[in-house]
Amino acid sequence: MVGVPTRPDLEQQRAARAWCLYDWANSAFATSVVAAILPAFFAGVAGGSLAPHVATAWWGYASAAAMLLSAVTGAMLGAASDRLGRRKPMLLILVCVGAVATAMMAFIPAGGWRVLLLLYLLGFVPWASANVLYDSMLPAVAPPDRMHRVSARGFAYGYLGGGLLLALNLAWILMPRRFGLPDADAAVRLSFVSVGAWWLLFTIPLLRRVPEPGATADAVPPLRLAASVVRQIADTLATARRRPELFRFLIAFWLYSDGIGTIVRMATIYGSEIGIGRNDLIGTLLLVQILAAPASLVFGRLAQRIGARTAVVVGLMGYVGITLFGYFVSRPIHFWILGVMVALFQGGTQSLSRSLFVSLAPRRQLGELFGFYSLSEKLAGIIGPLLFGLVAQLGGSSRLAIFALLPLFLGGAWLLLTVDFGRGAERARE
Repeated sequence: MVGVPTRPDLEQQRAARAWCLYDWANSAFATSVVAAILPAFFAGVAGGSLAPHVATAWWGYASAAAMLLSAVTGAMLGAASDRLGRRKPMLLILVCVGAVATAMMAFIPAGGWRVLLLLYLLGFVPWASANVLYDSMLPAVAPPDRMHRVSARGFAYGYLGGGLLLALNLAWILMPRRFGLPDADAAVRLSFVSVGAWWLLFTIPLLRRVPEPGATADAVPPLRLAASVVRQIADTLATARRRPELFRFLIAFWLYSDGIGTIVRMATIYGSEIGIGRNDLIGTLLLVQILAAPASLVFGRLAQRIGARTAVVVGLMGYVGITLFGYFVSRPIHFWILGVMVALFQGGTQSLSRSLFVSLAPRRQLGELFGFYSLSEKLAGIIGPLLFGLVAQLGGSSRLAIFALLPLFLGGAWLLLTVDFGRGAERARE
């Protein structure tokens, strides 16, 4: 019958939906734990016995360590998944470890900051490493002509899922008695359990419906596998000159991802410094989660019309505007407007970057190369905030530090425009 999808089309749609649902699942950790709840819980409860500046320092050390460890494990696990062709079992193990560690945070007593930091590492590193395996499954659920839209839909699912659970968690914390909870502390602890359960539950569709890419090598003993993975990564780095388009894209991504990540991580602190209240900060965070979902879908459609690279450059020019506007923010309404601007460009820019990278990467090395992609993100997570803080300290104001982000967006956009995606895609097919 004309107009009725064939069986393979229906299966591919279900697989793509299941793949997107994993973004719905894991985004709860990024929003409720990393961004909104855990830092305050660490400073006020687990690290309450520490001086404020000491607690902040330890949180910074743990965050940097988590970034570094996840960068290394992501590259290693990505390369191993290519050789074994067993991404889903590896992802399930990582999710179980991360979800259980997150739920265990609920039982940390006051003053137990050392154990909490350990649990944070056991949650963050599997979360970031599992994302490498998840990203590398994109070609298994979307043909090349739909890859940009499916990637954008995944980000949209992530913003919606993370935003919904964050809204529920914040409702528990702000109105605990309405939900039968004794106080805000109990609500915070219940939030950790809910994130672990949410993450695990919505991983199931991916495990059931997303096809498993094949292996690139026969099964070998663990020690030989580890040695071959290390050699493979070394060979990839040594032959970077054979893939100039791929690695030029990675450098461009590193630059502008550095800027995006710095805005995400420093926005709340910057808002607090200039006098924006807690309710406005939390409300803006929720607004970004809600608006970024449809904005990501719009960017996916925009990429179909003007090309994914052009759409990413549009997003980066939007971030240039965000940076310039951020300098003049002084009132709560300004911060809300800033949040709307971030929501319009954040998800689309990141989702299209992911699918552009897929178009340049050989299928047999997707796991390994997404490890390098993840490494680029993690390095940005370390260097960008460091640059922001250094300029703020030397200049005496975070407003001046905002301008340090402009070269990252402009340089990343310029370098992205120099990438020949046609030639890069041809080399990937070879």
